[in-house]
Amino acid sequence: MLVIIGWLIVGGAVIGGFMYSGGRPASLFVIGEYMIILGVFIGYMVGASPVPILKLIIAKVIQSLKGTPYGKDMYLDVIKPLYELFMVAREQGVVGIEEHVANPHESAIFKKYPRFLSNHHAVCFMQDALRPIIDGRVKGDQLKETLEEDLDRIYEHNAHATNVMTKAGDALPGIGIVAAVLGIVITMGSIGGSKEEIGHHVASALVGTFLGILVSYGFVQPLISSIEFINADELSFYQVMSNVIVSYASGAPPMMAAEAGRKAIPEDRQPGSEELETLLKALTHR
Repeated sequence: MLVIIGWLIVGGAVIGGFMYSGGRPASLFVIGEYMIILGVFIGYMVGASPVPILKLIIAKVIQSLKGTPYGKDMYLDVIKPLYELFMVAREQGVVGIEEHVANPHESAIFKKYPRFLSNHHAVCFMQDALRPIIDGRVKGDQLKETLEEDLDRIYEHNAHATNVMTKAGDALPGIGIVAAVLGIVITMGSIGGSKEEIGHHVASALVGTFLGILVSYGFVQPLISSIEFINADELSFYQVMSNVIVSYASGAPPMMAAEAGRKAIPEDRQPGSEELETLLKALTHR
């Protein structure tokens, strides 16, 4: 949502300043220039990306326009079910949580956290992390190394989308020049016309340069930055899950494992240690 507000401020500042200086806004809306610049920009990304990355770009843009989903409650919604799960394991052994992990959508524990269940990739990450514990095939240090590799892959995967968008955004000023040159070609074709006609064509051509620079720095770059912040939030979300699971696998009691996860939550959304303890103890007294 803040991305859209930022775009409105950028657009308002440009149009407002232009009008204040005596410009006519209609002269900036040269459809042909928009078609060239935006068409080449989109074509660049399509040509530079495999289909999965194109889908990822679309998903990331939509997510950025909505705003980050990783608020304080979202982070807590991954700590709480893991805490409940490990409390069951303390009473019944890891056998007691096997069915919960195998079928989280049917689990009485996970059903209480629909936001977590709706995140398919997070659920799969959780299952893959817990299965070795259930099977007794891994120690805490080994699991930590495995999960760190998984986190690196998540980071690299998300970076593909922003890398393509960054390169396409950096190319926009050049694309604007291409549009401007085409406008000059049109101008030269009407060089024998009236001064008004020639002036109109030159102004239209300059809009191409203006638009390429504006879209790059005023719209695409802020969007990329917003996506990068959300990607960092997402990585923190997985890091929280990883810390809780690794801590438990290393022998920590459920409350200490939850505390390890709390420390990975970004500071602006991080609950206090006592607040988390109160929330978790309330779960076991329902």
